[in-house]
Amino acid sequence: MLKKLKDQNKGFTIIEVLIVLAIAGLIMLIVFMAVPALNRNKRNTQARSEVSNYLGAVQEWSNNNNGKVPASVADINGVNDLANSTFMQEPTSVQTGARNNTAHALVLQQMELVTGSRCDTATIGNTIAAAGRAVAIRFTVEGSNGSVIHQCQES
Repeated sequence: MLKKLKDQNKGFTIIEVLIVLAIAGLIMLIVFMAVPALNRNKRNTQARSEVSNYLGAVQEWSNNNNGKVPASVADINGVNDLANSTFMQEPTSVQTGARNNTAHALVLQQMELVTGSRCDTATIGNTIAAAGRAVAIRFTVEGSNGSVIHQCQES
């Protein structure tokens, strides 16, 4: 009996090797498909975080200037110095009131500071007119198919 076991050929059949290679290939495919989505989610989270930090800088600048909201390029430069954003493109001008995505398009990783406005809950990414001291930031994130998705955040 022991001699019969020793006489048998040892090794894998070609079918077994192909099955293992197919499974390994499937695992690699899943990993390569997941990595871009993880990177996109990381960039979107970083964008939202910088917008929150920028809103904090606007609030700090406003507190340092007797409650005034930024209204000029010099004001924006002061806020930008406080915010020190590294990922998102900081605003270079101040907008006021209602802003929408069709007339005022944003590009990826760009912020737009809008004073005298609130985020529009009916149309995501747009702003509506509000009290003079209200401040909102319109910005964009990347969608799953590489599209630009408009967002709005207010203080």
